[in-house]
Amino acid sequence: MKKVSPSVTALFAAILFLLGGFLLCYNYIQEKKLYAFSYMNTLFASTQTVDITSVESESDSQNVVEQHQEKKEPINSYIGTLTISKIGFQRGFLNKYAAGNNIEENITVLKESDYPDIAGGNMIIAAHSGPTANSFFNNLYQLENGDTAVIAYQGNTYTYQLVRSYKVSKTGTVKINRDREKTTLTLITCTNNDNKTQTVYIFERS
Repeated sequence: MKKVSPSVTALFAAILFLLGGFLLCYNYIQEKKLYAFSYMNTLFASTQTVDITSVESESDSQNVVEQHQEKKEPINSYIGTLTISKIGFQRGFLNKYAAGNNIEENITVLKESDYPDIAGGNMIIAAHSGPTANSFFNNLYQLENGDTAVIAYQGNTYTYQLVRSYKVSKTGTVKINRDREKTTLTLITCTNNDNKTQTVYIFERS
């Protein structure tokens, strides 16, 4: 029987090694592609766009206020408070249909918001940053992932933890990227030392 030369054996072994390495790399790449596709699909499905200009619209606010006045609802008193201990912040917020629920007078609950008692909901609050007296969110830039915010609402307290923050251009609308399976709080304000962008802070219920 003819013997196989060592060089042929080595070549055969090298081919098997390369083939095995290729299969391992191929499987790894496919797994990463599937993960990336799944992540982007989830992110796309979890994106909400809100109209940040709506908090300054007096005509829209007045129309809704008149509707709620007919229902005899108390619309101009605080219905809850937002507290962020790390930056020494505490301030009340109004019903989202209140006449005073605007960015010039208060932290502002956007009309797209859910209140904290809605499971899977998203409460969205916007406020100014800067040197003016109504720059209620001026110190949000000091927050880091893991910091907490607490909402007191209708006799209950709800604690949220900051999980991400990101900048968006000032275009009049803001895209909110969140996990819709979580109950969240979103805070929006102008970016510190940047007059071209806003920063979005996403908190999830602890």
